[in-house]
Amino acid sequence: MRAAVVGGSGYIGGEIVRLLLRHPHIELAQVTSERQAGRPLRVSHPNLRGQTDLCFTREEDLSPCDVVFLATPHGTSMRSVERWSGLAPTVVDLSADFRIHDPARRARFYPGPPPDPAWLARFQPGIPELNRDGLRGATHIAVAGCMANAAILALHPLAAEGLIGGPVVVDARTGSSGGGRTPDEGSHHPERSGAMRMAKPHGHRHTAEIEQACGITAHMSVTAVEAVRGVQVACHVTPSRTVTERELWAVYRKAYGEEPFVRVIRERSALHRMPEPKILSGSNFCDIGLALAPGGDHLVVVAALDNLVKGGAGNAVQCLNIAADWEETAGLGFVGLHPV
Repeated sequence: MRAAVVGGSGYIGGEIVRLLLRHPHIELAQVTSERQAGRPLRVSHPNLRGQTDLCFTREEDLSPCDVVFLATPHGTSMRSVERWSGLAPTVVDLSADFRIHDPARRARFYPGPPPDPAWLARFQPGIPELNRDGLRGATHIAVAGCMANAAILALHPLAAEGLIGGPVVVDARTGSSGGGRTPDEGSHHPERSGAMRMAKPHGHRHTAEIEQACGITAHMSVTAVEAVRGVQVACHVTPSRTVTERELWAVYRKAYGEEPFVRVIRERSALHRMPEPKILSGSNFCDIGLALAPGGDHLVVVAALDNLVKGGAGNAVQCLNIAADWEETAGLGFVGLHPV
């Protein structure tokens, strides 16, 4: 299968390129960047030195292929979706343009023109663990956002069993790469280094995805921390009834026991008892752990992932693997590093 990556000079685009270059069933044919057109990929992604001779091309010079990955800013995909669908029969979008299906929820979290309803209806949610059947044979895929994906995987088993008794508080922490490659005042090193800045106390747009996927009410806050990669979410839940830890572990084993990229963590060691983004860097894993208050009336579910991989590029490749009926783990075997 011949693939093109649109927006390949950014962080997410670079991770898609890295994964596709090692994928057994894909030939990476074209990678676009308007700013870097004509220059080798290694100019933006020095980790790819010696791995490819491809140079960036302009979008207008793309030729037909089998699949196109859109690593473009929000609002861009919906404006050009007809063109991308004419270029390739399969479109994998990593922006938020086709994630939210309820018009009222979209208007609340994503002000501005909505996508065309007919195109929106074509896109399958890109969350393999929840929508594997829908992804089989899919030609249009909307990959979930990074923090949203972590929170959804943390909360969905509880929601499916009716164990969430009220609004959930999602306390998220994210590294600097989540803000993308284009710098701003907040990402300037003297301002970012050493900071624990609560960037969004209320109303983060990933809330829309969490509520849509889990059928719950959520309140989400996001804090920027001193890290480049990684997302960690602590989801505070009031159970709908008194529960036990044994019951909860059974719920999560039932949901994820056979999943190739979700690991339910139950360690006795205090050092590794809860999911840690640092050891997931470069991998497509999401680790989930939980802590129940002694009275069984308050639960904290923690999930961690690499925002650029399981929170983006890796999840996109996993979705395509399912859609194309390949082995789901193809091209995604990297297990992370320790120590880092």
